[in-house]
Amino acid sequence: MTTEDLGTSIDTMWMLFTAMLVFWMQPGFALCEAGFTRSKNTANILYKNFVDFIAGSLLFWFLGFGMMFGNGGEGFVGMPNFGDLSFFHHPSGLPVEGFLIFQTVFCATSATIVSGAMAERTKFSRYIIYSIIISLLIYPIEGHWTWGGGWLGNAAEDSFMTRTFGTAFHDFAGSAVVHSVGGVLAFIGAIFLGPRLGKYTKDGNSRAIPGHNLMAAALGVFILWLGWFGFNPGSQLAASGEVNRLAISHVLLTTNLSAVAGGAATMLITWRKYGKPSFSLMLNGVLAGLVGITAGCDVVSPLGAVIIGLVCGTILPFSIEYIDKKLHIDDPVGASTVHGVCGILGTLMTGLFSTSAGLFYGFGWGFFGAQLFGIIVIDSWTIVAGFTMFYVLKKKGGIRVDARVEEEGLDIYEHGESCFSA
Repeated sequence: MTTEDLGTSIDTMWMLFTAMLVFWMQPGFALCEAGFTRSKNTANILYKNFVDFIAGSLLFWFLGFGMMFGNGGEGFVGMPNFGDLSFFHHPSGLPVEGFLIFQTVFCATSATIVSGAMAERTKFSRYIIYSIIISLLIYPIEGHWTWGGGWLGNAAEDSFMTRTFGTAFHDFAGSAVVHSVGGVLAFIGAIFLGPRLGKYTKDGNSRAIPGHNLMAAALGVFILWLGWFGFNPGSQLAASGEVNRLAISHVLLTTNLSAVAGGAATMLITWRKYGKPSFSLMLNGVLAGLVGITAGCDVVSPLGAVIIGLVCGTILPFSIEYIDKKLHIDDPVGASTVHGVCGILGTLMTGLFSTSAGLFYGFGWGFFGAQLFGIIVIDSWTIVAGFTMFYVLKKKGGIRVDARVEEEGLDIYEHGESCFSA
């Protein structure tokens, strides 16, 4: 075996191992969402997380992968190949089947973010349609623009981004491509669904609807945290050689520092704001830090990572409260804030704290402008596509279960079984 073959083998095993870690985020999301909601809907929530991965795996293989990575240059979308993977050759020599698996778990992550915001009141059949559309259309198209050779990520001298901003849009592991897209869709879905029964009083005051199991939610967050060590360092797609070893070590460090900073910030803010440190909000604070660092984990310093985590963890309780109490949008798990708001913030702060191009390091406004433009374009596409999707679903049969089903629980009415015995 040559040195080159050995390096490719190591890189392939690293990619596949981290893909497994990202897949492990699916039970993390499932436990987190189930714990933050009521026990009568647990089977329904767990089921939806399985559906996201089932639909994502089949449809992304059959069509989405080609649309995301097929030939298309700076075009709107790549070329669909209908399950034929022979069109793709990774520049680093990684096997296309392994790269497909790695990208599939990212697609499923983007899809599953929405289920928590739409929990406890969504028709299961309509959720399946949503999962199909994001895996088949919404995610692959905006993913093509950034990661698939499309125009946002094109750094060629004559490209639109270089001519306009002097640099391409940068999203290392998905603050924008994965998390902000999932968060924006969660926000839109919650708007179209309306609040859960009893969430708001007649005079507009918000009522807390506690989740049934904070232990499950905490375990889910720990699992997500572990999965993020595949999500971010795995995006290096290589582990062989000194450059890659240093890169993945740096990314893992910045990822963890932002997570703990996010949790610490939320703990302190809620302690000051409510008189007691909120455990449930602190869990989301950790996730906020993880989401925020995902775009720039490869280019920010450890101090920059801590600052990003602190900002996201500080904003989190205020954003969740504003969406709930001021906008009257019922998001049971805070997905709109954790993934949407913090995904956007993290993408923008990459333009400030990048040690190689950031504004705070004396490189001017160009990179920040590229980040701002990129997040606007990606989330504008998501808003238009998401609004159209949910509007059509609501008009064609509705997306919300009947009041009796919601009151008694989706588990029995939608699936004929309960997660917990009497």
